[in-house]
Amino acid sequence: MQQIIQWVKNDPLRCKALEGVFRLQLPECYIAAGFIRNLVWDHLHHVESSTPLNDIDVIYYDPENVSAEMEYHYERLLSHWMPDVNWQVRNQARMHAQNGDAPYTSSIDAMRYWPEIETAVAIRQLPHQQYECVSAFGFESLMSLQVTPNPKRDITVVEQRIVAKRWLSQWPKLRLNVTT
Repeated sequence: MQQIIQWVKNDPLRCKALEGVFRLQLPECYIAAGFIRNLVWDHLHHVESSTPLNDIDVIYYDPENVSAEMEYHYERLLSHWMPDVNWQVRNQARMHAQNGDAPYTSSIDAMRYWPEIETAVAIRQLPHQQYECVSAFGFESLMSLQVTPNPKRDITVVEQRIVAKRWLSQWPKLRLNVTT
């Protein structure tokens, strides 16, 4: 989605984070979840300065090496690049076991199991300072300020996340969409 890519290009922290992740050259590697979701909701709420990120979620898909130690290694490399960021790096080739799902086939397939569909968005830097923004469910509901529980997950998880993360006080135009 070009609008989201433009917003990212105008955000120095996000550009620097994407550059660091690009340097890792991991397969099917993206920065996902709140990194994009929060940026979109901030812009649609006309927030002047970006909502601080609790962490930056990096996802990749490498079925050849599912060692959790590798994830921590990548987190340390990224922390050296940007020490003020809480990096969370997860190989989606192993996350199905933690979540009780059938094995995922890709990073985007893994996002199809995340609690709310608007969080299942990601971006990565490509060569020549180009970017690719992807979504497991499309961008319409994200751009419409909805929070839609994933039918593959228990709705109470989403309700708890809305409260714990204070989404409705941060972004009051959000609406819970339980009809999907």
